[in-house]
Amino acid sequence: MADRNSTTSNTLNGLQRSSTTLLPEQSYVTLNGHHATASSSSTEATLRGDSRSPQDPASIRPSTAIGENSAYNSDDSDQERGNQIATRGKNRRRNRGRPQPDFNRAKSDVGPRNVDVYEVEEDFIGDETWTRHGFDSSDEHLKSLTDTWWMYFTDVRHETGGNPKPPEETFPLQEWRMRDRLKTVSAALALCLNLGVDPPDVIRTSPSARMECWVDPTVMPPPKALENIGKNLQVQYETLSLRTRYKQYLDPSIEETKKFLTALRRNAKDERVLFHYNGHGVPKPTPSGEIWVFNKNYTQYIPISLYDIQLWLGSPALLVYDCSDAGNIIYNFNRFVEKRDAENAEIRARDPEAPIMTFDDCIQLAACGRKETLPTNPDLPADLFTCCLTTPIEIALRFFVLQNPLPSSLTVDDVLKLPGRLQERRTPQGELNWIFTAITDTIAWNTLPRALFKKLFRQDLMVAALFRNFLLSQRIMRIHKCHPQSWPVLPETHHHPLWESWDLALEMVCAQLPALLDAEAGRRHYEYQHSTFFAEQLTAFEVYLARGAVTQEPPDQLPIVLQVLLSQVHRLRALILLSKFLDLGPWAVNLALSIGIFPYVLKLLQSAASELKPVMVFIWARILAVDQGCQEDLLKDNGYQYFISILSPGTGIPVGNASEHRAMCAFIITMFCRGYKQAQRVCLSASVIKSCLMHLTDEHPLLRQWASLCIAELWVDYPDAKWDGISMKAHEILLQLRADYVPEVRAAMLHALDSFLGIVDITDPVQEIEEGLASALLVMANDGSSIVRKELLVFFSTFVKRYENKFMVVAYEQLIEEREYLLNPLKTDDSPHKNRKIETRAILRQPDGRRPSLGPSVSRATIFGSVWKEILVLSVDPHPEIANYGSSIVDYVYHAVMTSPLGTNCTQLMEDIRKLSAPSKTSKPTTVEPIRREVTLPPSPSPKKESANEGYLSMGIKRTASNLTSALTTLAFGGVNGPDSGKRPQSSGVTRRGTVPQEWNRSSMEDRSTISVDGTKAPMPRAFRLRDLDRIPKLPLRSTLVEWSIEYFRVPQMKQPEAEEPGSKDYNQRLWRRSRNERIMSSTQPQKEQAGSSRWDSPAGFFNNILQPSKMVFHQFEDHLIVADDRSSISIWDWYHHTLLNRFTNANPTGSKISDLRLINEDDVALLMTGSSDGVVKVYRNYEQEGRTELVSAWRALTDIEPREYNASLAFEWLQGRGRLLVAGDMRVIRVWNALTEICMALTSPFRLKEIPARTSSPIVSLTSEQAAGDIFAAGFLDGAVRIYDQRHPPRETMVRVWKSHRSPVVNIHMQRGGQRELISASRNGEVLLWDIRMAAPLKRITAVGGKGSDGLANATGLVTAAATITGKSGRARDELESLSVHEHDPVFATGDTAGRLAVYNTHGVQLSSVAPVTGGARRGGGVAVTAFHPHRMVLAASVRGDGAVSLWTVEGAGRRGGGGGLWDV
Repeated sequence: MADRNSTTSNTLNGLQRSSTTLLPEQSYVTLNGHHATASSSSTEATLRGDSRSPQDPASIRPSTAIGENSAYNSDDSDQERGNQIATRGKNRRRNRGRPQPDFNRAKSDVGPRNVDVYEVEEDFIGDETWTRHGFDSSDEHLKSLTDTWWMYFTDVRHETGGNPKPPEETFPLQEWRMRDRLKTVSAALALCLNLGVDPPDVIRTSPSARMECWVDPTVMPPPKALENIGKNLQVQYETLSLRTRYKQYLDPSIEETKKFLTALRRNAKDERVLFHYNGHGVPKPTPSGEIWVFNKNYTQYIPISLYDIQLWLGSPALLVYDCSDAGNIIYNFNRFVEKRDAENAEIRARDPEAPIMTFDDCIQLAACGRKETLPTNPDLPADLFTCCLTTPIEIALRFFVLQNPLPSSLTVDDVLKLPGRLQERRTPQGELNWIFTAITDTIAWNTLPRALFKKLFRQDLMVAALFRNFLLSQRIMRIHKCHPQSWPVLPETHHHPLWESWDLALEMVCAQLPALLDAEAGRRHYEYQHSTFFAEQLTAFEVYLARGAVTQEPPDQLPIVLQVLLSQVHRLRALILLSKFLDLGPWAVNLALSIGIFPYVLKLLQSAASELKPVMVFIWARILAVDQGCQEDLLKDNGYQYFISILSPGTGIPVGNASEHRAMCAFIITMFCRGYKQAQRVCLSASVIKSCLMHLTDEHPLLRQWASLCIAELWVDYPDAKWDGISMKAHEILLQLRADYVPEVRAAMLHALDSFLGIVDITDPVQEIEEGLASALLVMANDGSSIVRKELLVFFSTFVKRYENKFMVVAYEQLIEEREYLLNPLKTDDSPHKNRKIETRAILRQPDGRRPSLGPSVSRATIFGSVWKEILVLSVDPHPEIANYGSSIVDYVYHAVMTSPLGTNCTQLMEDIRKLSAPSKTSKPTTVEPIRREVTLPPSPSPKKESANEGYLSMGIKRTASNLTSALTTLAFGGVNGPDSGKRPQSSGVTRRGTVPQEWNRSSMEDRSTISVDGTKAPMPRAFRLRDLDRIPKLPLRSTLVEWSIEYFRVPQMKQPEAEEPGSKDYNQRLWRRSRNERIMSSTQPQKEQAGSSRWDSPAGFFNNILQPSKMVFHQFEDHLIVADDRSSISIWDWYHHTLLNRFTNANPTGSKISDLRLINEDDVALLMTGSSDGVVKVYRNYEQEGRTELVSAWRALTDIEPREYNASLAFEWLQGRGRLLVAGDMRVIRVWNALTEICMALTSPFRLKEIPARTSSPIVSLTSEQAAGDIFAAGFLDGAVRIYDQRHPPRETMVRVWKSHRSPVVNIHMQRGGQRELISASRNGEVLLWDIRMAAPLKRITAVGGKGSDGLANATGLVTAAATITGKSGRARDELESLSVHEHDPVFATGDTAGRLAVYNTHGVQLSSVAPVTGGARRGGGVAVTAFHPHRMVLAASVRGDGAVSLWTVEGAGRRGGGGGLWDV
């Protein structure tokens, strides 16, 4: 459904969310739809509940018309039924409480309008209403149908065909795990202070900075001060990492330096080491980067080369330089690294195996740049850089006080007394440290490249802590003309706006500091007021999700959300916002994983808090949908138990939509078990199968789908699980989903049963179970959904592979049966194969002259034979992908037969079939045999390439399945090998089922144009890929259902689709289309009086379609005229500009043709639906765009067409408001297909009708329905009868009216969608009747009187000539009526006859005009074969038989567009 019906607002713990309420019929449709428009509740509600369960589709719509409370008695007279209709037509149920949609659809063709069309005739019996048949246009339920946009065949399964996206279209999974995670295991703290002695190159000011590691060395003896400084430095580093082993080296000598550096590397092995160098008591580094230490006697300064330090320290290493001119050290260090790299390259050139030492992983931090001196401000410590790196909170508070321009009583010493501990986040000092970590992480996240951020802030805890603090040093020391340096180089971050938030946090703490100190001293009671920083940042993140998450730009607050997870106060809100972010798609999941979210959500699986369960399930579903590599993490700490417990039906979940959460749990367990044996074992012991089986009857389709897929993954290559399933009769329970309302659920059930096959030991009980499954699933070959039929073929491929030898025998015997059928198709002597039998007797002789004995068939009446025939049928499926799958199985089996001992005989059989199938030289084609086409048509949707390695394929043998497959491939009603092909129809045109029109007895190729249609191609599904026909297929076929189903969790479910998001491109286009549609209809409303009283003889256009049109249909709002020819080509014309937009072929098999055309979803972006005489219905997308047309769906709507001696046609009626497709033809039933469920079942019927008995043996030639409620429809029959059906009655009582006023076959019957809702039928003899379904007789009869009609005026009796009768008194054949078209809203209809007259009448019976359509000159004098009215405008299209020209006519003065006041003539 393209438009939402309502928007409700619910508050969840203070958070606002939007949910969507839909009409009930759509509450169960979309499962994997990336549009998610048919979800039963807003997915955001999955976090906390508050959603309504979907309703049972069996009771989702109220009745609106005939027979509300009781069924009609089949014995009631027509008059009694008419009275019942008139009485009950006003007592319809009302759909109370239906919310109004945001987009009120313009009332086009699916509902009544309160428009005064014209005065009702006096002979109309009934109340004075504006519509016929007692339809009440004010009914609230009907109004809700017309005010809602119903969209069909637009779900994700139709866009993708059930195929996952190719790798190039998916978001690439980025490596987020730290595979090369390192630890700083050892640290050397070298302090070269030489207290009391200033270095020679330093001139110390007075006063000057004195404190080192917050120790004043002037208040105690130098040795004691040095010792305290060393201890403090180690304590400060221990706050960063307690696991690192620290060693102090106070005023070290060169020998000691070499010793402890080499020992440091030796003990650390391949881990990282830290070397902290404080050079405040030695000279500055030399120009070559040498640093200074002492000799043993402390009488000299000794330089150490960086080259030696690199050799001693090795790599990986972390080096901190706190001295003046420290940037020079980094510069020279890197220069030596480059030199070593050059040396390593030379060594490797000589010996590729030689060991080398690299220094790529050496991280360096320096206090200042080259030629810079450390600050000497007495208010700051002398080791300001070290304090920034190790005590950021203390130095930040001191810096804030010093930089505060406002007067304050706080001193720099007071702020050092801030209460609390860094490790306790609820204390002032701990909270500041928490905020500082979040801010610096966020600044780094927003400014650093992702790889660099990952290396510096996620690889090593020590490195991450130092670099967070390094960002603070950049901000503080630049005030004092120092610019800290690093390698790798970091960008400037001192200007980041989050530093202002840091200043605010410091200010809030400092403002409370006096009160906190008084409370600590006991002078007063004061409770610390916690910072609002995290709450404000979460609000900013929420705003981003609501307004800013349009592009895939990472949010600034994501690292802060990660930090908030550490707090129980904000944890739930943070998790909800995080889930909303992950819902944006794989790119968001990748960002969250790269920021380091995974350890937190993994740890939270150990939490017993019930309020976290819904959001944790949601988050883990999104993570596993993107990255399945978390299986070991779930197994390691028994995290999977968290989801198994929620999946269990006995476990209560504190949410309203428990089914949706359990569906996500089933998905998580499915991903956990997928390809992971250990997971299968632990889940089997946890009774997961039992829980899933209990959920198969749940009302939520997503849970049914994933419960089935979860069972399937447990069964994959795991016999113990299969035996466990047998003990619980799991296969029998799964079979109950064969008629599930949701195609995804049916496909998931088939996938589960496919995984069930394959128990190693094929014992009798196992074989009996597997054969029973195959037998029970045969009925699903007629499913309307391509994804269901595809999964069925995957099941059959596994079944065939498992019983390969049996199917080889079946295939061989099938060839024998086919040969016998070709030899003896009929037992009559007039068979066209009579002469051929004589020619082929020599073929079937053995070398000794005897005919080979066929022997009894061992596969007849076995499940293997039945499955093989269904596979053969599916191998010629109208959907190319299904045919691809089916042909793969057939190719595999025949290849196995050809390579078996039966290969020689099989080759002979195929050669015999090839010769028998070839046209006979002695036999002449009868009128019912298709004549060879004079044009070259495009290949079928799944052409087969010939290859010498393919056995039967190289011989050009088409797959057939005895009589059944022959009927499919050659169409029994006209094929060469058809069972009735030997019967020549009688010239009188009369059969046992009624009078057959003359052209129906002609070959389907007669009177066709000889112009070539080369170049037209059959549209294919979007993701269709033809298999390589040069390769032998492999069985079993691989299913992609799970991969495709996973994509449901990769698309946003909490936000509206793009087409429904105000301001989006799709939304604006839809808004424009709605406005255009309303303007077209409002401008054409006043034309009814003009249309019913004016002449329709003004030419409005002409174009040459080249091919003979057989069906035409106008788009309601676009300037599109769709023309189908009498072959299989479809042309799309812009009728206003007379330009051809597109042309493609419907890929009809030989002998079939397009029977009807319909446009669906016309209110928005229309799809084209075609019906063919072979019972196939196809739906196309982008039908008007050349090169972009795609096949959306294709299935056999009629599978039991009875073979006749004329070319029968399929008749169908599309009900847009109901999503139903009524299909009929040469059958005794009318099938009702539901577009939502794609099964043959009217879900809205209380009797769930699959088939409606036609109550006659005569073929149906036309269907029409009232479009508003869609329950009542009319059918016209070949014997001239017209019957009315009501779908709400039991099957035996659905026929509520029958009229037999026509004396010849019905040509067409149509009920107006708007206007007065006239029901008009016409027959071959020229009779046109107007009906009211409540009446037993027609309201008006328009027929011939004297063989001459009036032009513009009715005669004295009010009866007008439509066409002459078939036979006059002299016996000479008269003209016949060939076509009837009724305007949807205006009171006019048009007829075309065999004399080439195009006549237009109003519903009063007045002939308004009679013209001869323009022809293209190729052939003149033919009858008017096809006519079509524009649904709104006064435009009529017509075409003459034998000519490809289409002429357009309109009312005089209406303009080229046929009305609307010229509003759209621009």
